[in-house]
Amino acid sequence: MDIESLNQILGNVASGKISVQDASRKLKHLSFEDLDYAHIDHHRSLRKGFPEVIFGQKKTADQIIGIMEKMLIQEKVVLVTRIDAHQADQVVSRFPEAVYHKDAKMVVWKKHEIPIRNKGIIVIISAGTSDIPVAKEAFLTAQAMGNPVESVFDVGVAGIHRLFNHKKLIDRASVLVVVAGMEGALPSVVAGMVSRPVIAVPTSVGYGASLGGLTALFAMLNSCSSNVAVVNIDNGFGGGYMASIINRV
Repeated sequence: MDIESLNQILGNVASGKISVQDASRKLKHLSFEDLDYAHIDHHRSLRKGFPEVIFGQKKTADQIIGIMEKMLIQEKVVLVTRIDAHQADQVVSRFPEAVYHKDAKMVVWKKHEIPIRNKGIIVIISAGTSDIPVAKEAFLTAQAMGNPVESVFDVGVAGIHRLFNHKKLIDRASVLVVVAGMEGALPSVVAGMVSRPVIAVPTSVGYGASLGGLTALFAMLNSCSSNVAVVNIDNGFGGGYMASIINRV
């Protein structure tokens, strides 16, 4: 439940539109709700400005649906990350308003179109086409959190002139999320071009010595560009979320 919904309930009680008992029922699970297999944190929207996000990996479709059934009562947007197509088919069958984004492995349910809350633009950049699934996860997360979001894909350091062709957009960004596998060099390059924060997202894309993304991770952690911060390997969600939090300031 977000602050607007809470204020509406309290306002309706004050004006006599609903009874105290009705308001109590609506607020019964304001803190959390125990489903045995999950404790849903309904209070998170009030604390953090965005609802709990469902991590779909290793959950059954029934568990995801059960959590969503309770969340949809109180929330205006629900995200499910790391959900495969088979699980997503069942979720979308149960909630037709939900949309499955196969490339990002995300389900997005919206009560209505999400208003733009933050004025600055978040720009998502991927080094390679193979990094796009992680970049799309960042894109959809930042978008769901009320940000204007733009993207540029496949502009890695092997053809750096492709990146420079998008310099006007890069210069307009308030925050950038740069996604790269292989040697993980692109965030340092982008950060060297701008005075804005760059969230670096290493991916597990690469040949053997990329070590499942560790090489890119270590390269980003050792960046000589001071405006780079790094999230976990393949964590597009974390990159998009952090960029959105920064863009609120």
